[in-house]
Amino acid sequence: MTAAQADHAGARSEIRAIPEGFKLDTPRVEDGAAIWRIARDSKTLDLNSSYSYLLWCRDFAATSAVARDATGEPAAFITGYLRPDRPDTLVVWQVAVDAAHRGRGLAAALLDGLTTRAVDELGVRRVETTISPGNTASNRLFASFAERHSVPIEREMLFDAALFPEQGHEAEVLHLIGPFEAPPGSRR
Repeated sequence: MTAAQADHAGARSEIRAIPEGFKLDTPRVEDGAAIWRIARDSKTLDLNSSYSYLLWCRDFAATSAVARDATGEPAAFITGYLRPDRPDTLVVWQVAVDAAHRGRGLAAALLDGLTTRAVDELGVRRVETTISPGNTASNRLFASFAERHSVPIEREMLFDAALFPEQGHEAEVLHLIGPFEAPPGSRR
């Protein structure tokens, strides 16, 4: 490890480690059903079709992550993609933890692990996500993420509630997080 790489690794000392008994991994197609169930049971996420989670695990595995329990089953997931018009921006689509595994820091560890991988391997410099004002847990997760990584976070209205066809859907506020420092010798 070079001195520059050691300095960069030191800057990451605040990264949340995956809790003992879990493994950070890339999702596989066969994880799609479990991820759909975790999303459904969260009671806070907009549930997509089971088919979309299968496709997500196939087509966006490089920008998504799962936490596997001791049996190898997904206990939590995070889905994301690179913005087509801004390939240095990781859009975090959904984050959810199975009810049996909540309170262990899995969401923060998944977010840190995925972002670290995306910065190092894909040249990501920014993270975006949308959060409805009533989703306190996600608002805290991303605020603490920005604080842990010492990067700014800006918020702006992206989709007003009136834009959604279904009644009662809250507005979605865009959270712009970063920029993250490029590691020495990174792809970009």
